[in-house]
Amino acid sequence: MILNIQKISKTFPGNEVLREVSFHIEENEKAALVGINGAGKSTLLKIIVGEMQADDGTVILSKDRTLGYLAQHQDLTGDATVYEQLMQVRQDILDLLRRMENSERKMSHLTGEDLENEMASYARIQEAYERLNGYAYKSEVVGVLKGLGFTEEDFGKKVSTLSGGQKTRVALGTLLLTSPDIILLDEPTNHLDMNSIVWLETYLMNYKGAVLIVSHDRYFLNRVVTKVIELNHGSARTYDGNYDAYSRKKEEIRHAEYLSYMKAEQVRKHQEQVIAKLKQFNREKSIKRAESRQKMLDKMEMPDKPLGEDPVMGLSFAPGIESGKDVLTVTELSKGFDGISLFDDVSFEIKKGEHVALIGNNGTGKSTLLKILNGVYLPDRGEFVLGSNVITGYYDQEMHVLHPDKTIFDEISDDYPTFNNTKIRSALAAFLFTGEDVFKYIRDLSGGERARVSLCKLMLSNANFIMLDEPTNHLDIESREILESAINAYTGTLFYVSHDRYFINRTAGRILDLTHKTLLNYIGNYDYYLEKKEDVEKAGLAPELLVAKENADSDAKLDWKAQKEDAARKRKRANDIKRCEKEIDTLEKEDLEIDTLFEDPKVSCDPAECTRLGNRKEQIAARLEELYTLWEELQESEE
Repeated sequence: MILNIQKISKTFPGNEVLREVSFHIEENEKAALVGINGAGKSTLLKIIVGEMQADDGTVILSKDRTLGYLAQHQDLTGDATVYEQLMQVRQDILDLLRRMENSERKMSHLTGEDLENEMASYARIQEAYERLNGYAYKSEVVGVLKGLGFTEEDFGKKVSTLSGGQKTRVALGTLLLTSPDIILLDEPTNHLDMNSIVWLETYLMNYKGAVLIVSHDRYFLNRVVTKVIELNHGSARTYDGNYDAYSRKKEEIRHAEYLSYMKAEQVRKHQEQVIAKLKQFNREKSIKRAESRQKMLDKMEMPDKPLGEDPVMGLSFAPGIESGKDVLTVTELSKGFDGISLFDDVSFEIKKGEHVALIGNNGTGKSTLLKILNGVYLPDRGEFVLGSNVITGYYDQEMHVLHPDKTIFDEISDDYPTFNNTKIRSALAAFLFTGEDVFKYIRDLSGGERARVSLCKLMLSNANFIMLDEPTNHLDIESREILESAINAYTGTLFYVSHDRYFINRTAGRILDLTHKTLLNYIGNYDYYLEKKEDVEKAGLAPELLVAKENADSDAKLDWKAQKEDAARKRKRANDIKRCEKEIDTLEKEDLEIDTLFEDPKVSCDPAECTRLGNRKEQIAARLEELYTLWEELQESEE
């Protein structure tokens, strides 16, 4: 055991955040700390590292163990460059290198015993240098910087001139190179693009020390952690396994607790009904029996109702007007800023009912593409066309659509005056606003709460084509799961930008990857995208697909064309099967009708009609034989 948390409690004025929280972290263990926004995750990390005092409880770090901590926000100052900042972590190696260089200069002027002594000293220094992996320290620093998304051009920038997100990445790189025995990370993926997140996952999975992570990135947690500690209403509960295992086990426990609560409620209500009936009899014995039952009921231990019980979901978000089959057609769209091209000749289509995710590294132009489609920017070249009856809705990261002086309830009711109180409350409850929460003012809400209100408004609109730019930003895990349920219940068309791979896996049926100024199309979720992407890279096709523009365009169009042709073949085969089955059904019914006609005396006594019907039966039999064979072939083809 490297870290032991014993009964930590912390209360702020009017708010008990932590109540006797206990858990432990083993050597080399990778653990996650999860909970809704405000559950106390960051507070607990600050208590562990000594930045905040607990009201009660103990934090025990094993003797002679080192601890590193990455907060959400960093304010690095000074004249050091990005490269120099990380090199400071390797000061011990730099000192040894300097001593080795000094020793080498000395040896060039020494002889005899003095030379032997200096050579022995040099050997000891060199051994220490090799033990610290000194010959690879530069490549290690460069590897971490590039892994975290810095280019070589960034290495010479002063950290004081960096953005907040870049400073956080520098601090993360510094911490990783320090290699403490246990690392505490508070939202480490917030400022990383997908490639950097994947690099960090691999780094942490192979890290020799222990790691405790606070993160809303469920895909990241799934890959890295083997234990999840949940903070819920001040208390902590530990689950073994990754995030998916935690989610399943939590649901099982919640369901069991809810069943136990409902069973106890049934017993209580039944006893109350029996007591009331006994009292109605108004006889001495019945009244005594009622009193006896009441005493037993008063002593009965009732389980508490499970906290955070199901919100009012099952709400179907359906647009008021259906669009045509063709929702969006983009043709040879190009855009750049200040002479720098973001994407060139991008073409794609979105059909009715599709849920399409647009992914790509930071700075590739994903949000710009959405802004073009919503009229915020004009393209440099190309065009896009919306289909018939298409009504668009747009959610951007800035969320400018809310009014700070309105309550949450008024924000919805003013935009949708035909909605009654019940419908408004049901919709808000689907986004976790219940009870008196609906009367909070917009100005008093957190970023995550404002995001939920904006998304609720959008899902209630008549829009049948919704575009979302990073909809899960600012949302805790519970809110992300609510949004996933709402999106999966949405019957319109969806096109969104997101770096949340878990969210994409749950909600997307198709992925467009904006890379090297063009789009690659994948018909499937994020796991399928990864599988397909790895196949392309293993086959050595990535350079031809992604580097040379002509080949990239050609291969992307071929891939898209091949997938469209395959989908068309499947639709044709399904239609052929239906037509075949329909004709079989029609002919079999006709054959039975002919048999019935043969039983009619008028027909059986008419030789000409019998001959005609007999010939028709032979024709039907021959055609049915053909159809049965065709049906089997179509079924085999489908398999």
